[in-house]
Amino acid sequence: MRQAQTVRIAPAGRSLDIETAWVGARRSAAAPLVFLHEGLGSVAMWKDFPARLCERLGRRGLVYSRFGYGRSTPRPAGERFPVGFMEREAREVLPALLDTLGIERALLFGHSDGGSIALLAAAALPGRIDAVVAVAPHCFVEPISVESIAAARRAYLETDLRERLARYHDDVDSAFWGWNDVWLDPAFRDWNIEAELDAILCPLLAAQGEDDEYGTLEQIHAIARRLPKTRLLALANCGHSPHRDQPETLIDAVGAFLRECAPT
Repeated sequence: MRQAQTVRIAPAGRSLDIETAWVGARRSAAAPLVFLHEGLGSVAMWKDFPARLCERLGRRGLVYSRFGYGRSTPRPAGERFPVGFMEREAREVLPALLDTLGIERALLFGHSDGGSIALLAAAALPGRIDAVVAVAPHCFVEPISVESIAAARRAYLETDLRERLARYHDDVDSAFWGWNDVWLDPAFRDWNIEAELDAILCPLLAAQGEDDEYGTLEQIHAIARRLPKTRLLALANCGHSPHRDQPETLIDAVGAFLRECAPT
């Protein structure tokens, strides 16, 4: 991964500094692969996976930390993310970042919350997103998700989780509480993006571990019911982060999918 840089964007009139890093090929005429991280993720937390995937594909890749995460502008202490924070990211922040960087078309690789954002972006920007890989996405809220996020809250307060996460975020409380508070908000229990999926026109690979502690396989099956051409990948002996648990299997599957639907 090349050295991270900060990009200033102004979605909906709000000035934000966004941490970005390029990986993979230095030059390519093909659309880049844009990586959208999980609820506690950042540029650094991806580690070398984006570079490995892009080098295998011969593509450029863009990794960035969302508002509130990594080295990006932190969430102000008194500000809570709204129930529609993923919709805002897909419809306002991501397009502003792509515009600023001069990216006209992109492929999206999203994990967890980032997978949901990728799906929402594909629905909102049908002429701009060429393909989506959604890994462990959330289409609706399940009890297992709430239980695991509540357990993460206890771990943050009672164990060394805060110290471990602080390596990846300038303001670790911004990152953790921004994610944790909204997911545990009773108003978030009704969050559901299944109807939004109908607007997706691009090819889609939806992958999930069979032992995912944050969601059941019903998440990706719900996508396939709405979009029957979706390619599904269920990974045995794999939890919520297939790019860490089964990286080579995931890279092979993504490579085969993109060679078929979005050749360089």
